[in-house]
Amino acid sequence: MDFPALLRGVFDTTEDAARALVGRERLRLAVTGLSRAGKTVFLTSLIANLLAAGRGARTLPALDEAVGGRIRRVRIVPAGTETIPRFDPDAHLGALAADPPRWPERTEDFSTLSIAIDVERRTSLGGLLPERRVTLDLLDYPGEWLLDLPMLRQDFSIWSAATLARLRRGVRAQAAREFLAFVDALPADAAAEDALAKRGYTLYRDALRDCRDNHGLRFLQPGRFLNPGPRGEAPLLWFFPLPATAKGGLAALCARRYAAYLDDQRSNFLDPFFTRFHRQVVLVDVLGALHAGQEAFEDTAEALAAVAAVVSGGNWLERLLGAAPTRVAFAATKADHVPSRARDALAALVEHIALGARGRAEASGAATSFHALAAIRCTEDAVATLEGQNFAAVRGILLHEGRGATIYPGEVPMKPPEPAFWQSGFFRMPEFRPPRLDPAGGSGVPHLGMDGLLAWLLGDAL
Repeated sequence: MDFPALLRGVFDTTEDAARALVGRERLRLAVTGLSRAGKTVFLTSLIANLLAAGRGARTLPALDEAVGGRIRRVRIVPAGTETIPRFDPDAHLGALAADPPRWPERTEDFSTLSIAIDVERRTSLGGLLPERRVTLDLLDYPGEWLLDLPMLRQDFSIWSAATLARLRRGVRAQAAREFLAFVDALPADAAAEDALAKRGYTLYRDALRDCRDNHGLRFLQPGRFLNPGPRGEAPLLWFFPLPATAKGGLAALCARRYAAYLDDQRSNFLDPFFTRFHRQVVLVDVLGALHAGQEAFEDTAEALAAVAAVVSGGNWLERLLGAAPTRVAFAATKADHVPSRARDALAALVEHIALGARGRAEASGAATSFHALAAIRCTEDAVATLEGQNFAAVRGILLHEGRGATIYPGEVPMKPPEPAFWQSGFFRMPEFRPPRLDPAGGSGVPHLGMDGLLAWLLGDAL
């Protein structure tokens, strides 16, 4: 057992207990998810709607009901002496409220923000006590890094075998053809030369980028190969998967760098941030995966299952000491891209493709739930007529064309689709423009399902 980590957990728990006695508590929420799932938009909406709720606007009715209407004030905690970049909700909301509006840029690094929520306290006889203040700590970070978590359970040889097997199948084989040719041509006893290591790393990294950008794939490791963060492409990253037959100095060098990479991610990402959160949200763009086709969907399902096995894990002692989340929510984003009748199916589909995450989490003490949401609602329900028949549809402003359109996206299956679904080849996923927003966020942000998700995640703590 890591004794220093154990002590940190004890002190964190003791500190939180002391805060509770004086009405000062801290709740840490990690917003995680696969790349392009909408984490930045989710956090922007969460913050804007909480601030509006603190001013009396009914932007989160389910959360308001869960806490009995007792939220009195909400404010952003001023910056202190933090060394981590600060999440900038004003800049993101400003981009969304611009003319024309713009979706926020992809997350490139860690950022954090803390929100103070003042909650009214009442006695059993109806009297009032001093207000509680719950500080909600939020974390945003690149979605690519999330896929490093399953690697922590694998050594270099196991990871290499699984990765190479995956690269030789389907569209990956085409995207990785130059890398695979390079690996196959290496002698088993290749020497530990940095020129070889960097060449292999570069070819492998380019293959991952192709898989992500051109084929909609998500199970791509290591995450920092796609998004190295502010430290850039350091020599630590100059490794790549090798076959079991590789026994020379290059194989030893790659294995050593792989282990060092995981140690670095553990010390700079997992230990200081990820394991110390009380609640977690895992976001996934299931609709985008359906639209990208069978291989992209199955890849997303595999990635989500691997992540779910990690984020919903942890033993009872870790949970007691605050070193693992007690509630984990899995949410399909962009639920406004399908009509209301399809949203329950979307939540059910997320539950199915998490592949047993609920059972694992409940066995280890974490509560889990599954949701379909839109952090910013861009559409309204409508009816489309196709070949003389009416279908439930959505209507919104197309992002690039700037014109209104009624879209029938197709049916959302409640579980991983049968082959016939892919043979029909019909699921549309247009890009809609954000609605006109107040850049000050005074009335919050229109959404679907955010309040229900927050009620489940935060209601008991507030």
